[in-house]
Amino acid sequence: MLNHVVVGSNNLERSKRFYDAVLGTLGAGEPFRHTTASGHTRLFYRHNGSTFCVSEPINGEAATPANGGTIGFKCESPEQVKEFHDVAVRHGGQSIEDAPGLRESNIGAMHLAYVRDPDGNKLCAIFRVKTDR
Repeated sequence: MLNHVVVGSNNLERSKRFYDAVLGTLGAGEPFRHTTASGHTRLFYRHNGSTFCVSEPINGEAATPANGGTIGFKCESPEQVKEFHDVAVRHGGQSIEDAPGLRESNIGAMHLAYVRDPDGNKLCAIFRVKTDR
């Protein structure tokens, strides 16, 4: 359904260090760096047909996180969820909500971890447990 997601950053090099490490846990490699005609720089991480971009705001204002927004990253195992979380925290992210782990709900079981990146964007690592439903 989605082609790409973009988040703003007030410190692109700090964000690059953070996302290089965190998205590396999912298998994403070095981002493509693009500078617009206006001089604003963007980092494009591509992996498994999706693109995640970190950008200096092109309107010249400060980047702010979306109130109520969360970006979910699909993981391949509960261990990868935990690694995503732990790497994020080691690289300047903040652990939020409950500790990483299994959550049961009416839409199924899943392993979740929530963090905020250094600019305050809310990220979720998720692994859905396969069921017979």
